[in-house]
Amino acid sequence: MSTVVSVAVAAGPLAAGWSVHGVWFWRRMSAARHDPLTGLLRRDAFEARAARVLRGTVPIVVVVDLDGFKALNDTRGHAAGDVALAHVGRRLGVWARVRGGIAARLGGDEFAAAATLDHPDALPGDLRTLHSWLCEPVATDAGPVRLGASLGAIAAPPGAGLPVLLRRADEAMYTAKRGGGGWHIAHGLTPHRPTANGRRAGRRGTAGGAP
Repeated sequence: MSTVVSVAVAAGPLAAGWSVHGVWFWRRMSAARHDPLTGLLRRDAFEARAARVLRGTVPIVVVVDLDGFKALNDTRGHAAGDVALAHVGRRLGVWARVRGGIAARLGGDEFAAAATLDHPDALPGDLRTLHSWLCEPVATDAGPVRLGASLGAIAAPPGAGLPVLLRRADEAMYTAKRGGGGWHIAHGLTPHRPTANGRRAGRRGTAGGAP
């Protein structure tokens, strides 16, 4: 018995050390997966997890880009811009979680979400609600700021991969942005622009708001 006790006592500090190391390791892993400003997933983690969401009843992919964000940084300062990004991230994250999905900050003022709906006819109303929420004023140290946003979305056909869905949602978002903001829904998986990032090619389209 004394031998067992001695071994346990000797192993105690080692086990504690591994426990601390394990906590540190998982915190580092979590930090690598999440954007520190918004708490949302980073692009790589989003892409790795979205496949599960896209197996839902009516899977959708949404891309969000803020309107006038550079002007906000220039006039109110980067601290106000960071607050705005954090609020947008929180709102988008809540919206996605309620719909059994996930959200990510792709970079800068661009976000994405993968979620599921009960019926495809619900998508226009959901986008209208989300757009309104994202555009609500945000309180900052420099005073309240009103956000603008452009949303693009697509209801995913069975078996569609995330890269093409993001591309089509991105194209729809750019269509909404060219129309002054709002939302737009892409139909079909065939890209309408020749570049991987459709916004760089540029194309005039119908204003956001009509599916």
